[in-house]
Amino acid sequence: MKKIKIGLIGLGRIGKMHLQNLANLRDLFEVTAICDPYSAELVELAKQFNISYTTKDYRDLLKHPDVEAVAIASATNTHAEIIMAAARAKKNIMCEKPIDTDVARIKEVLKVVADSHVKLQVGFNRRFDHNFHTIQKAVASGKLGEPQIIKISSRDPEPPSYDYIKVSGGLFNDMMIHDLDLIRFLSQSEVTEVYAKGAVLVDPEIGKLGDIDTAIVTLKFANGALGVIDNSRKAVYGYDQRAEVFGSKGQAFSENDKLSNVEIDLEDGGHLDKIPYFFIERYQQAYVAEFKEFYNCIVTDHQPLVTGLDGLRAVQLALACHQSLIAKSPVQLEY
Repeated sequence: MKKIKIGLIGLGRIGKMHLQNLANLRDLFEVTAICDPYSAELVELAKQFNISYTTKDYRDLLKHPDVEAVAIASATNTHAEIIMAAARAKKNIMCEKPIDTDVARIKEVLKVVADSHVKLQVGFNRRFDHNFHTIQKAVASGKLGEPQIIKISSRDPEPPSYDYIKVSGGLFNDMMIHDLDLIRFLSQSEVTEVYAKGAVLVDPEIGKLGDIDTAIVTLKFANGALGVIDNSRKAVYGYDQRAEVFGSKGQAFSENDKLSNVEIDLEDGGHLDKIPYFFIERYQQAYVAEFKEFYNCIVTDHQPLVTGLDGLRAVQLALACHQSLIAKSPVQLEY
């Protein structure tokens, strides 16, 4: 089995998780280089994972002869620049979401990728979750008939820091963007209209920073289906991740993952395992699966499950949700 020599750019929380997952996928990947301009752990991580090349400049990593592909987990405002440089260097690319927050910039990136004839997979990991992927297969197979209602609930256990919120681009662009991609995946259709409502119900300081912490968005799809997404920045019981597709022949829905589904009933009442606390724990399997898909799309020369176009559509939907919130009216989507 051919191993792909991969370089990792960005060693924050997500980058270090990717590094560990790539090390666990040693039959598929060999991490040959890592890069981060700010990390104080660069040399230590290189020793820990037996990586021979480190640099603070991604351009040096892209020039390295032992780098065939790259995984980008750097700050959002660097994604577009690094993707285009990697594409021009003829490296296949897996990049965390979003590609950029500006639609025109994303289109520029996608043109460079297309002209360079390389793969670009965007890190919408929820498509690789075992629960959501099973629902999507039921929809795609026609088992549920024509989709009529799609629901997603996505609620974080705690808000991010105020410093993060200041640069996040807002709840729709930072948090709900995952759900906007997932609902396209589950519905098998493009969104034609969004209507967003938002509130500050968790922390007044978030409102002072110009953001919301609670939102409900209703959607209309080209295939006639209706959808709803609800988000909250704080669910005190853990990381709440559920989805449902209701169709003309039946429904498919997923509850939250738990360590087990066993209920223990005692004199003081029933007891269940708690749901996972946050995304790295909840989507551990999905993060590994997305790298397996990245490997397969390279060696078999097929398009990734999450393409650059999917990355563009998610940002377009997030921007439309923000526009709807401000305008207090539905927004039509034209692509």
